Amino acid sequence: MTGLNKPASTPVPSASRSSPPKATAKSARTSNKSTTHRFQSLDLLATLVAVLAPDGTVVFANSALEDALGISRRSITGSNFPELFTEPMLLQNALRGIADNDFAALRYDAWLKRPGSDGVPVHVVVAQTDAAEEVIVELLPLEQQARQDREERLMDQAQVNKELIRNLAHEIKNPLGGIRGAAQLLQMDLQSKALIEYTQVIIHEADRLQLLVDRLLAPHRSPHVVGDVNIHEVCERVRSLILAEFPRGLKVVRDYDASIPEFRGDREQLIQAVLNIAHNAAQALSERVSTGDAQITFRTRVGRQVTFGKQRYRLALELHVIDNGPGVPDAIKDRIFYPLVSGRDGGSGLGLTLAQTFVQQHHGLIECESAPGQTDFKLLIPLP
Repeated sequence: MTGLNKPASTPVPSASRSSPPKATAKSARTSNKSTTHRFQSLDLLATLVAVLAPDGTVVFANSALEDALGISRRSITGSNFPELFTEPMLLQNALRGIADNDFAALRYDAWLKRPGSDGVPVHVVVAQTDAAEEVIVELLPLEQQARQDREERLMDQAQVNKELIRNLAHEIKNPLGGIRGAAQLLQMDLQSKALIEYTQVIIHEADRLQLLVDRLLAPHRSPHVVGDVNIHEVCERVRSLILAEFPRGLKVVRDYDASIPEFRGDREQLIQAVLNIAHNAAQALSERVSTGDAQITFRTRVGRQVTFGKQRYRLALELHVIDNGPGVPDAIKDRIFYPLVSGRDGGSGLGLTLAQTFVQQHHGLIECESAPGQTDFKLLIPLP
């Protein structure tokens, strides 16, 4: 009996005791690498995504979530995700429902906490995955979602405008030529100066409409001349043109980020786009120009991890054209990029439409935020 029990009481060598932890640490590292590799495609998404264990522990966090929280992925992984919300119980209940198979997906609104800053309102989507031990949580910042919806409307609107303008312009051009030609023939047979004046009015108005049609078609006809563009050279050119037209009472302020790199684009188109916006701003400032306190600011910045036009860009140019005028009238605020919509008597309503078209040809977008005392047109263009 003693002989049988002796081996059991013999101490285990220290090397044998330390082997299992080493194997466990190695397998954990392998598991982490495997998990990161499996979910690597989630880094391509602009939305905030976390993969959780059923108890709420973070298995993986994508780069968008890392950027939004301002915390490294290493710090997020392994943390208790519900604790990042002002009401953690909502997510905990959702995870229990997923575990009990009460539902496949759940949506609700919540506030996401960010260290050292204000919380962010988000729309939370909790969903099952193919793996029983994993739950995917998608967070859509409500402000970002509203902006994306607005950008999609702008893109769709621009495409509709493009087709409308083309079709309308071609429909107008043909009868215009006939009207002008008939008026010229009629004028040749008239002896009365009074009647000749009428035919001249017809010819003059036909020419004016022809010019309007040509302006509508211009961005779709002109070839895209691509070269290296320095956005500050564009701003300086526009600034000189604006000050030449409004030499008194208007101040044009420069607020440039000199680190912005050059990019490939059509310099003349961008000059025209910025000029159209700045010229509209200067005309809206007519009352302030008369009192001498009108101001337009050109501000350039680099946006990082910016999403617009349904795509996410690592770097993007942000050019702000800001004026201290009365703001865009509420009646047309949602339609300012429509063709032939103008807030000024005598305006053609084409300036902003053409500007949006030119910027979109650079894969960019123009947004507008306006209130009395400050109107900000922001041009977004991807940078290399």
